[in-house]
Amino acid sequence: MRGTWPDPGLSPGAKALVSAAALLLLGACGEFATQPLAAGTGIKPTLPPPVNSWFPTINIAEAIGWPSGRTPLAAPGLQVHAFASELEHPRNLLVLPNGDVLVAESNAPPKPEGGQGLKAWFMGLVMKRASAGVASANRITLLRDSDGDGVANLRTVLLKDLNSPYGMAWIDGQLYVANSDAVLRFAYVPGQTRISEVGVKVLDLPAGPINHHWTKNLLASNDGQRLYITVGSNSNVGERGLGAEVGRAAIWELTLKSGRSRAFATGMRNPNGMSWVTATGEADTLWAVVNERDELGSDLVPDYLSSVHEGDFYGWPFSYYGAHVDIRVQPSAPDQVARARVPDFALGAHTAPLGLASAKGNRLSANFANGMFIGMHGSWNRRPQSGYKVIFVPFAKGRPIDGPVQDVLTGFLNAEGQAYGRPVGVALDSSGALLVADDVGNVVWRVSRLKPE
Repeated sequence: MRGTWPDPGLSPGAKALVSAAALLLLGACGEFATQPLAAGTGIKPTLPPPVNSWFPTINIAEAIGWPSGRTPLAAPGLQVHAFASELEHPRNLLVLPNGDVLVAESNAPPKPEGGQGLKAWFMGLVMKRASAGVASANRITLLRDSDGDGVANLRTVLLKDLNSPYGMAWIDGQLYVANSDAVLRFAYVPGQTRISEVGVKVLDLPAGPINHHWTKNLLASNDGQRLYITVGSNSNVGERGLGAEVGRAAIWELTLKSGRSRAFATGMRNPNGMSWVTATGEADTLWAVVNERDELGSDLVPDYLSSVHEGDFYGWPFSYYGAHVDIRVQPSAPDQVARARVPDFALGAHTAPLGLASAKGNRLSANFANGMFIGMHGSWNRRPQSGYKVIFVPFAKGRPIDGPVQDVLTGFLNAEGQAYGRPVGVALDSSGALLVADDVGNVVWRVSRLKPE
């Protein structure tokens, strides 16, 4: 949507004045966090009282891209380099059985009815500053490292002319792709470098002209019988009315053989990354990262990582972190609040976790043997900024350990708070290295064990 920001209905002179004021507000408005980010992280996060103000805290990191020769900073014992660069807003990753890597180059679809009014126009300026307003490439690119040196030496467009694609899953000769409005299926054998056939629609997804959280992710069950699909809310806290939220703020389950779908878990404002965990003697458990609500202050609400079971309800929009009622939502729903589940592990306020990958099979180091890698896209509603890194949450016996998280990849922000990059999807490649999609740097980074001199 280059050059098509929402029009607030002002004269050209007024627009110029408001734009200048808006840019000043981007760097000046809002309160500060009253507790360290770590206080809102872990199994029992500290949740201070909400901050209610007429205008939300805005502290967006201006996107400037990576200077020549600069890379993120890897944790001790690890190294990082570009697996592929000069991509176009790479968001999500899928590693195929033959080792090829698929990357969804994508951004939000046009919102012809969702960008009207002064607030929407102002938020357009915010997103433009974060480099989130570029047009969607609408394609899936295949990357192949045929010589095993850790750098893709083949790049080809596998699929094009999609509609803001994000989630991808491969099951028994079929590639499933989640557009912003539907799941499509393509016949595909790993090794092919191009798909020319038209996809078969498997399932319509909630979309429409607003489509606030447009990223729909996919995860196949380990037996290949089902797909799990994330669908974010259409608002922050239901301010468009609950009629606009039908089928949203949920993880859906699609049984492939019958084509039947159902809401598997609900009350999750914006679920995104998903992965499986198998503990000894237990069935596979679905885990997901979820972006919680905004505009309650820099310390609220922590985003989270949690196991997800059939019938779970996580409170959105009526409450957060169990029974913490959000008074902005009227009418209230005490019966819903009473059944809201407390998430397993808080990830800090406004960190925006999007990517999730199990550590199973990684070859980084013993420090990352058991747990989850998480790509944190970074905050806009917190001062100081949070996220903008890749972290690791250690697990034991199929559960997060109550302790500090570990940084895996940092350095996405400079000293002035500008963003060189923003991590999104994470995945393990066939060699056990960690791949990270960076939608501001337009790079897929590869993190591996540091080789001895």
